[in-house]
Amino acid sequence: MPKVLRIINRFNIGGPTYNATFLTGFLSDEYQTLLIGGLPEKGESDSLYIPEMYGVKPILIKELQRTPNIFSDIKAYRKIKKIIKEFKPDIVHTHAAKAGALGRRAAFSCKVPIIVHTFHGHVFHSYFGQLKTFIYKWIERKLAKKSTGIIAISETQKKELSLIHQICEEKKIKVINLGFDLDRFMNFSIETRQNLRQKYRIKEDEIALAIIGRFAPIKNHHFFFDVLENILTKTKRKIKVFVVGDGETREVIENRASKINNRFGDVVFLTSWIKDVYNFNQAMEIICLTSDNEGTPVSLIEAQASSLPVITTNVGGVNDIMLDGISGFIIDKGDLKEYSEKLQYLIENDEIRKVMGEKGKDFVKETFHYKRLCKEVELYYKELLTND
Repeated sequence: MPKVLRIINRFNIGGPTYNATFLTGFLSDEYQTLLIGGLPEKGESDSLYIPEMYGVKPILIKELQRTPNIFSDIKAYRKIKKIIKEFKPDIVHTHAAKAGALGRRAAFSCKVPIIVHTFHGHVFHSYFGQLKTFIYKWIERKLAKKSTGIIAISETQKKELSLIHQICEEKKIKVINLGFDLDRFMNFSIETRQNLRQKYRIKEDEIALAIIGRFAPIKNHHFFFDVLENILTKTKRKIKVFVVGDGETREVIENRASKINNRFGDVVFLTSWIKDVYNFNQAMEIICLTSDNEGTPVSLIEAQASSLPVITTNVGGVNDIMLDGISGFIIDKGDLKEYSEKLQYLIENDEIRKVMGEKGKDFVKETFHYKRLCKEVELYYKELLTND
């Protein structure tokens, strides 16, 4: 029975936590899997309830932190090596940058036969200056040489990694879409919607929209607020906006939201993190995203599963997870006019929202289910083990 040691950056709310959980808990009985990972950073919500919900008990390494720190990184590296020596895995599969850096080095040092890394996103643009970006690319190229295989979560990401940023050759990259437990998002209930609309004080004639994600510069909430101000000066529809998340830019976001509320009335509400997004979505009409860089935005997949239209900047793998003009709209980064016009169009057209929502639900329900994810990863493991 092959053993798989799975290493994730940290247990914060997001796609990597869900996917590491599903791949630990739901691979077939042909595999024995152990999951290890770090804790969320300050301002991030703890997502350990996710593996617990699916019966997965991970080993926590508190030194495994996103921010580079030579002392904690050395401690985390040593702990990972110790676990590798004790568990004796046939495959080490790392998820996201820090886990990939320390985990792959440790696995290579311990002569693990198969080393796999999944890019859930990357920091090769919009995060850092030229020098720092060059260093990160150089590191990832070195790590790719230590990897038996690389998983990209979309065709777009594969092209970025191989052709644009030249991390490794195309033939070394396998595209496997993310997988989620979408059944809960598809179980719509009129009673739940009414209760939630009452809880969040959303009136019957108000259009509720949300932007979901951590509060960080890369998410570009400022652009979202610019769009919002544009729309509020033009539309006759009543809207209520929910900013879901938390993080390092919270104070800045609070100040901007306060200014909008002072000008237009109580329109914007900050909710912090919401664990039961599958329920929350039932109270919404539209889900937005305005990031400068993404891997595969989970909030957009979950929104479509909830029969909600989405609108997003054209970043990362968004073209692979939605149908532009059919389940929502994809707008070029920085195009304030187009984003504002398309979002206003969704706000003011009830029937269009309904049709787009249903199209999105049909699209994601098969493409992004965790059972499909597990099956494809198992086949990839078998291919790598056979070729070893």
